[in-house]
Amino acid sequence: MDSLSPTSHAHGVSDEVELLIAGGGLVGLLLGIACAAAGLEVAIVDPQDPEVTSGDADDTRSSAIAYASRRALDALGLWQHIAAEAEPILEIRVADDDSLLFLHYDHRDLGTGDPLGYIVENRVLRRALIERMRGLPNLSFHARSKVDAAETSPFAAVATLSSGEKVGARLIAAADGQSSPLRRAVGIATVEWRYLQTSITTTVRHERPHGGVAVEHFLPAGPFAILPMTDNRSSVVWTERAELAARLAALPAAAFTKELAARFGDFLGALEPLGPRAIYPLGLMLAERYTARRLALVGEAAHLIHPIAGQGLNLGIRDVAALAELVIDARRLGLDIGDEVLLDRYQRWRRSDALQLAAVTDGLNRLFSNAIAPVRLVRDLGLAVVDRLPPLKRLLMRDAMGLTGHLPRLCRGEPL
Repeated sequence: MDSLSPTSHAHGVSDEVELLIAGGGLVGLLLGIACAAAGLEVAIVDPQDPEVTSGDADDTRSSAIAYASRRALDALGLWQHIAAEAEPILEIRVADDDSLLFLHYDHRDLGTGDPLGYIVENRVLRRALIERMRGLPNLSFHARSKVDAAETSPFAAVATLSSGEKVGARLIAAADGQSSPLRRAVGIATVEWRYLQTSITTTVRHERPHGGVAVEHFLPAGPFAILPMTDNRSSVVWTERAELAARLAALPAAAFTKELAARFGDFLGALEPLGPRAIYPLGLMLAERYTARRLALVGEAAHLIHPIAGQGLNLGIRDVAALAELVIDARRLGLDIGDEVLLDRYQRWRRSDALQLAAVTDGLNRLFSNAIAPVRLVRDLGLAVVDRLPPLKRLLMRDAMGLTGHLPRLCRGEPL
């Protein structure tokens, strides 16, 4: 792929939009919907066809949707199509292996009645986004295509798609994932490393109801998360040593169920794994910059964090909410949505949030993913101390709900 490079004149442009989004995953679709719903001409380019992948039954992943993210989805008219298949998180229990000391978050302690968040299957989110996209005539989707090259000038950008089509835009948003070709093309460096851990994801049905309780059980190999879903099911995010994870995921059904139950415990009764299992190598990645000329990185093109706190998608949703707010406000004032000043504001707004969350999740993973006795004693005492300090617990709960810091309007539940 050619680098984004200066150009003074665009030849053979077959389409003109205000915002071009490279990547039609959850974050790319959400950004497109947010901006198109406000009247911008938007194009999304993605190698997949949304008509084929809208209800992908093989996607075993579920996402934790923080309360502020739910507000954003609600403000965009999406939550009404998701709510029936979203399971509220009413409590979170954090335990360290077989220690008697633990940390317990309860939504009732906040006094608002609001849940701490929700667990939603990714296929449900994607289906709702695609259905909303269909109702926006000023949002076009270039399926089975990708951005092969892009040129920028002080006034515009032109993307060349793999189909040969050229699309002009005022701004390009790279929502093209952690290996983002667009990020690499402009030479934005990253800080990154791989954890010696792999995540196994699957869904289980259990004998007893979960009561809306999410469990984060820290084991020496990594966290084992049990996340409440609808229909008496739970999503399991099982972090295991990388060399062992693939073998565990490939076990025959009976053997896999036995290994799973040994870590899950029997507090919800007998378990029945449902559907496929998938494995995802874990890593951390932070882009050193979030912008270049007429280019903004969003979602995993800008940051990838450990799933220990279930905040990856929420970070991307906050990226979308911030960028959409800046772009829409600029357009209403008749300003250039790809202006360098606007992009600098976006970078300052979003990069600090990602840096802080990456540091917290990396630190927690390193602190808990070991069996060193003195370290274990300190962390268990820490859990017990936090559990007995209600003001600190409420602050941490609000932070997990996405309700702290400089929030975009969407995350406050306000329309764009």
